[in-house]
Amino acid sequence: MVKATLAQAFSIPSASMEPQLRAGDRVVVSRLAFRLHEPRRGDIVVFPSPAVPPEDPGLVEGLAHDVLESVGLRDPGDRELIKRVIGLPGETVEGRDGIVWIDGRRLIEPYLAEGTLTGDFGPFTLAESHVFVLGDNRTNSRDSRFPEIGPIPVDTLLGRATHRIWPPHRAAFL
Repeated sequence: MVKATLAQAFSIPSASMEPQLRAGDRVVVSRLAFRLHEPRRGDIVVFPSPAVPPEDPGLVEGLAHDVLESVGLRDPGDRELIKRVIGLPGETVEGRDGIVWIDGRRLIEPYLAEGTLTGDFGPFTLAESHVFVLGDNRTNSRDSRFPEIGPIPVDTLLGRATHRIWPPHRAAFL
């Protein structure tokens, strides 16, 4: 199907990225980001959900879906997820005592709401071609901690969220 090649608007479908992104917010996703550099810790990324089989609409319906999604007028629902990159290829990621640990070092996460604790998980050692993603709202996020999602192959990342554009009073660089 036809998709935006430089950037695409994306509607936030859930509260999994609060407080940074709220359900209903719209962000601009750079579709070129990972052609220019590898994913970085802290990037907010969009990727197809491994838990939802891809749909195969007809040509006309698929084109209409792509156009509406590219301008942020069609909600991707569960088909695409947006999360934050926490672990990079080759690293070991673990949740222990309410804190995320990367290769045995505490990860400082200034983007989390005050008092946010991360439940215990792992450790997971990432393949050289995968990243570990978490939602910022740790108690309300299906992410790499769950077997149906797991670590995400880098080559499936659709792009990096760069700006929050809606609502206008919350517009910001991400």
